[in-house]
Amino acid sequence: MRLDLLAALSGILISMQARANGELSLRLNNGLQAAFISFSSGLLIIAIISIFSPTIKSGAKRLRAAVVAKEIAPWTLFAGALGGAFVAVQTQIVPLIGVAIYSVASIAGQGATSLIVDRIGLTGGGKKPISPRRITAAVVTVLAVLVSVLDRIDAKDLSFIAVVLAGVAGAIVGVQRAMNGLINEHSKQSFTTSLLNFIMGSSVLGIALLVAVAIGKVEFVPLPAGPWWIYMGGTIGVIYIAFTSTIVQHLGVLTFTLFSTGGQLVGALLIDIYSPTKGVSVSAYLVSGIVMTFLGVLVGGVNSSKPLKR
Repeated sequence: MRLDLLAALSGILISMQARANGELSLRLNNGLQAAFISFSSGLLIIAIISIFSPTIKSGAKRLRAAVVAKEIAPWTLFAGALGGAFVAVQTQIVPLIGVAIYSVASIAGQGATSLIVDRIGLTGGGKKPISPRRITAAVVTVLAVLVSVLDRIDAKDLSFIAVVLAGVAGAIVGVQRAMNGLINEHSKQSFTTSLLNFIMGSSVLGIALLVAVAIGKVEFVPLPAGPWWIYMGGTIGVIYIAFTSTIVQHLGVLTFTLFSTGGQLVGALLIDIYSPTKGVSVSAYLVSGIVMTFLGVLVGGVNSSKPLKR
């Protein structure tokens, strides 16, 4: 299957994860606990797979050897901590602004950050130029954010802080994707990269949750009986990270982001139509913003991701 189609499929996955984690957070009224449940369930799944998978173990050995040989910086291994921060923000924000607006705002953050990490060459796939075409593609996605929320500027139920935080979450994702690409270059096994991400993310979220409970900021809440799909965030995350860590090495972070946008926003729009978050509606402005984001995909294109010559 073509890499751009896989990138689009990964976009659909992240929309599904956002809806599942957002609904779990809403029912628990505890975003931090919801994020920990999502990550720890993903860790459980990938850990069980690892027990029966020699290739995942081999990938871990290659990655450890790369760290010892100083071929990869140890701080890169903390990509999963960024993933934990992203899910924590996601579970708080989606119930406030809906999957579609959250997706468009986070894409703006991803686009801006992707230009930088691609230019640095953090993915391990080579440096990519900050060309006018790539800048235009990123700018179009930012304008799409503004258009999508125009009809809610005076609305009392729209939190602009939530929209900004969604953009920050997107920036976190851009950096995490690049770091995962670099990790995958050395482990040569995408599920090894997933395992490391979930170990780091679960640890960070577990510590944060315990601290929050200890100081009285939150309380542990009994898990709701259902529906079953609210617990699928971790499972989706395992597949998503395995996808992205491989594809981003070849496409680069910005091009990957542009193609995944298509799948992400189509999935998000359908979710907000057929299974909307309470109080969230789909408007012509939102649809226009999504169309503009697709324009960003066309402007960016695949050819803009050619590596710089060293």
